Amino acid sequence: MSPSNSGSLIAFGRVCFGAGVAGLGVQHLVIAGFVPVVLPSLPISVPGHGILPFVVGLALIIAGTAIAMGKRARAAAIFLGVAFLASLVLRHIPLQVASGTLWPIAVWNNPLKLLTLAGGAFAVAASVEGLEEHRMNTFCTAFGCFALALTCALFGFEHFQYVQFVAGLVPAWIPAHVFWTYFCGGALMAAGIGMLLRIQARLAAGLLGLMIFIWFIVLHIPRALADPRSGGGNEWASVFESLAFAGIGFILSQTLPAKAR
Repeated sequence: MSPSNSGSLIAFGRVCFGAGVAGLGVQHLVIAGFVPVVLPSLPISVPGHGILPFVVGLALIIAGTAIAMGKRARAAAIFLGVAFLASLVLRHIPLQVASGTLWPIAVWNNPLKLLTLAGGAFAVAASVEGLEEHRMNTFCTAFGCFALALTCALFGFEHFQYVQFVAGLVPAWIPAHVFWTYFCGGALMAAGIGMLLRIQARLAAGLLGLMIFIWFIVLHIPRALADPRSGGGNEWASVFESLAFAGIGFILSQTLPAKAR
């Protein structure tokens, strides 16, 4: 792929990621509460429960828009990466451990999604041209790769664990629901493992981004339009998450090392 095409795909990936994050911010304003994947809840002792969802929502909108438009994208991405990691470490993981429910893997879906958004934010920061901190960029890209790969590999495993549930998500006009459940589960696992082991990692990331982007159009948008309100707008959250994840895949397909070190 030529440098111009490579830069275009990275730019498109940033637009996808930024738009996905901004969409999650808009959802905070619409439901007047926290989107669980971003922040499950706040301790009762923390003041400002009524206004904080709006503050978080506006912060996500501003940061996501900055990334999508390429204006102070690196600073916005680093802010998001740190904020997402803080929410993961200080709230998601402690709440899940305190609940005493550590299995099956599905109970960790939201923490895994947030880990991916955090890693994706750092991958976005590393994709900005003209930076001198080469080692830090390499680390940020590697972290983004690890987060996306781990999450997708585990989600792929869940396709085999919850076959009937996942098959029920396939649009009615697509035949062979169970086949596509196994096929996509295997594809997720193959891409995730390939990226983790750095076996054709760029190709795996690109194909993963493309597959998730197709789901964004074919699966998630129609489901959100059909059921926009239940679960606090959970279907819309899936729309924004899938768009952001696809963007991460596109960026990593151009920024991961061409060969394993």
